[in-house]
Amino acid sequence: MLPLQVLAPVALDDPAAIVSILNPTGGLVGGDRLDITIDVGEGAHACLTTPSATKVYRTIGAMAEQHARVTVAAGATCEWVPEHTIPFPASALRQTFVAEIATDAKLIVVDGFAAGRIARDERWQFQHLESTVSIRDPAGWLFHDRFVLHGGWRDGCGLTENQPYFATMIVIGAGDTAAFIREATEAGHRSEAKVAAAPLPHRGVGVRVLARHAPGFISTLETVWMLGRQILLGAPALTLRKS
Repeated sequence: MLPLQVLAPVALDDPAAIVSILNPTGGLVGGDRLDITIDVGEGAHACLTTPSATKVYRTIGAMAEQHARVTVAAGATCEWVPEHTIPFPASALRQTFVAEIATDAKLIVVDGFAAGRIARDERWQFQHLESTVSIRDPAGWLFHDRFVLHGGWRDGCGLTENQPYFATMIVIGAGDTAAFIREATEAGHRSEAKVAAAPLPHRGVGVRVLARHAPGFISTLETVWMLGRQILLGAPALTLRKS
């Protein structure tokens, strides 16, 4: 397949360099392997996103894979905020996100998914969906999470509670974690989504989001991301202007 394309940074009156990563083929197919390496230098601030949701097409053979490895140097900030992933029926995806960050580095990671093409009533019809997020600093693990799902209807307590949109967000910064948790949870109460947040072992916050509909899911993720920027990163609110 064609390689990923990294578009020129966009200036949006923000301290971050806004960089879009584009897959020119329109989606992932079986056998694709995408390897992404990101180094954010000392004192730099990078915000990496995608122009649209990532589609994963059906396969009759090997699964698609995407692996991102990120290094964030001293005093630097990295935001990994791609649009969510949509696995089509009979698709198979394995992805990993691994970050090594300096003691005072800041990081936001969003790992979001739909259960399929919900408007077509295609829920949980993929073959395999797997995602791992691992974050470390010099003191040790900050976060490690992995799920593996196989196709078939999922509902009930402990799964997604009949919510076909689900995401994990990790925010690591030097701000008031209690204030962020309170504001993020209240944002969920004001929206159509469910939001739960809790502190990580020695710095940062982990957030889970569930939603029934794409508009509520997307708007809630954006709101929680902005709260993370403002409260934990000390950065202003940001509109990526993708439309």
